[in-house]
Amino acid sequence: MTTFEKRSSDIDSSAFSPSFASMTKPSPQDQEFLNQLIEQVEANISDEKFGVAELADAMNMSRSNLLRKVKKVTNLSVSQLINQTRLEYAMALLRTGSQNVSEVSHLVGFNSPSYFIKCFREHYGYPPGEVGKHPEVPVSESPVLAEPKSNRKYWIGGAALVLLLIVAWLVFKPEIIREKFTREKSIIVLPFKNDSGDSSNVYLINGLMEATLNNLQKIRDLRVLSRTSAEKYRNSTKSIPEMAEELDVSYFVEGSGQKIGERIVLNIQLIEGDTDRHLWSKQYRREASDIFALQQEISRDIANEIQAVITPEERSRIEKAPTENLKAYDLFLKGLELLNSPGSVPDATKLLESVSYFDRAIQEDERFSLAYACAGMAFYYLDLFQAEMPHLERLGTYSDKAMLYDPTSSESHTAKAMYYLLKKEYKQALPFLEKALEYRPNSSQVMGLLADFYANNLPNTGKYLEYALKGMRLGVGATDSVAASYFYLRLGNALIQTGFVDESMYYIDRSLDYFSDNAFSRYVRAFISYAQTKDLRLTREMLKVEFARDTSRFDILQDLGKVSYYLREYDSAYVYYERFNQFREAQNLNVYVHENQIIGEVYEKMGKTAEAGKFFNSYREYIENDQTIYKNLGLAMVYAHEGEFEKAIHHLQLFAGEDNIQVWVVLFLPQDPIVDEFKKLPEFQKIWAEVEKKFWDNNRLIRQQLEEEGLWEEIGANR
Repeated sequence: MTTFEKRSSDIDSSAFSPSFASMTKPSPQDQEFLNQLIEQVEANISDEKFGVAELADAMNMSRSNLLRKVKKVTNLSVSQLINQTRLEYAMALLRTGSQNVSEVSHLVGFNSPSYFIKCFREHYGYPPGEVGKHPEVPVSESPVLAEPKSNRKYWIGGAALVLLLIVAWLVFKPEIIREKFTREKSIIVLPFKNDSGDSSNVYLINGLMEATLNNLQKIRDLRVLSRTSAEKYRNSTKSIPEMAEELDVSYFVEGSGQKIGERIVLNIQLIEGDTDRHLWSKQYRREASDIFALQQEISRDIANEIQAVITPEERSRIEKAPTENLKAYDLFLKGLELLNSPGSVPDATKLLESVSYFDRAIQEDERFSLAYACAGMAFYYLDLFQAEMPHLERLGTYSDKAMLYDPTSSESHTAKAMYYLLKKEYKQALPFLEKALEYRPNSSQVMGLLADFYANNLPNTGKYLEYALKGMRLGVGATDSVAASYFYLRLGNALIQTGFVDESMYYIDRSLDYFSDNAFSRYVRAFISYAQTKDLRLTREMLKVEFARDTSRFDILQDLGKVSYYLREYDSAYVYYERFNQFREAQNLNVYVHENQIIGEVYEKMGKTAEAGKFFNSYREYIENDQTIYKNLGLAMVYAHEGEFEKAIHHLQLFAGEDNIQVWVVLFLPQDPIVDEFKKLPEFQKIWAEVEKKFWDNNRLIRQQLEEEGLWEEIGANR
């Protein structure tokens, strides 16, 4: 008799529904795997750091293999299984033990009681403090751990026994698990097909697909993959299961339709990804005048079929018609087709043409909020990389109109945020971005804007990585190899900034696999190599290669100067900085002002005192007005340069209180010649040790939080 059979033989099988006994038992290999898995989870139940990676190590498996195996056997992710086990132990302790909620949270491996309470509530439907108010749920309704005994041996045995019951429940009752633990409600809307021979109707069919997608994206209970993920498969010959495996998605929506006279005929079907099983299909025949009711009905039918919870607020946003003017909407759809044209770089001609359609739609309905918002987005992309911004004023006007006519629209808030981003009024942009995501929680566009915001505008490495990963979950596929390359560049850059060096190198290399000419990926790779090797000369050689490819890259010139400065090769640094400054002045660019302190140091070393003074003054003015977490670090460096070490220590201590700093500070500041004397002070050494410890503690905390939210597996699953 196997361990599984021996432990479960004492359980009354009548506690389960009749179909339980008739289900096929797991294979002996799966039984042995589950036994080993349970033993490892039991042995580490109170270890807050025991997560996916640790379980994989304990099982002598790669992370990806463990993820696949556990998913196959239990239909859960590894993090879900570990967390569920902790919560079941917690329930048993709360029912029979004397510990309070905080104590129980630590006993079962939750470092944060507030996070424990959140998870407990989500799992059981009520907070842990109310356990006594709720009766125990029979095993037939919900697998719950046996009550803990005073004797530790029996407590562990009972826990192991019931955990095995949980796993048996997972193995033998997959249809119940889909209801209890919920098959992930992830869905992708594939490009709809035009059944008509009239290609002029393509924009209408695409518009119906876009509306279906947008309505589903408003439902927080779903994970809805992006349009660009779907576009990759427009003409694909791959099977649904093949696409499901590539995208890690549970459900597919397929559609086809045509316009016949003034009637729209649309065929929609919902397909289960891993089995290719058709779950539901329906043909909709509606008058063109009923197009908005049609869009709403399709979204509701799909959400109902996969049992997605739609809140009253979400339902209200889904049911709100964008306009009552059908001619205006038809013009809008033509503009939207141009705005959404595939390509990694927006096409200025198509963007301007899209605006012309949006403007004509607005002429038909001057209260058409969505048309104002989309025109505003076109203006944003037209001005994004321009020194002059000829469309900024119109973007401001159109975004105001969009907000006026529909203040609950995600697109209205996105357009308004874009206006503030171009104006560099970043703090004003943030609440609009956050509201845009609240109104459309599955928007990969807003996720991308938030990731870039925390990377470039108000740096916060933890949030940068969080949004980059969430964006990856929505934008798994890509329209083309160039778009995929830049997508992985963002994730790789977010990973290195938070100190995940090897993971970042993996994604940067993957970015280059998709598009070897991605100069920015090669640029970031040069610095990741330093994080791995601590070899500044190697980094400089890699940067030289990149500069030789494109001698207009003044950003690389600046970094060549900086790396030479760190190497104390001031003559070389001066040559690079001279060329950089000539370019900056010739183009009248107010960029890299935050590097002027170092540039001043180099000029001073070369005897260019007057010029150095200008750079020092420029930097001081910049840092005193800085709004980021790096202000006190910059002031510390100013005072260290001036020899006022007491003031420098004061500001360094203030900086030590900041969170989510970039790894480059930890790696490069000790190499800076400015601190050569400063870092000899015991006070500096003590504070800097605190900064480094805090950074790596935060690195571990970020990973733990991402594991608890199921996001870290997204990294492991793609490696």
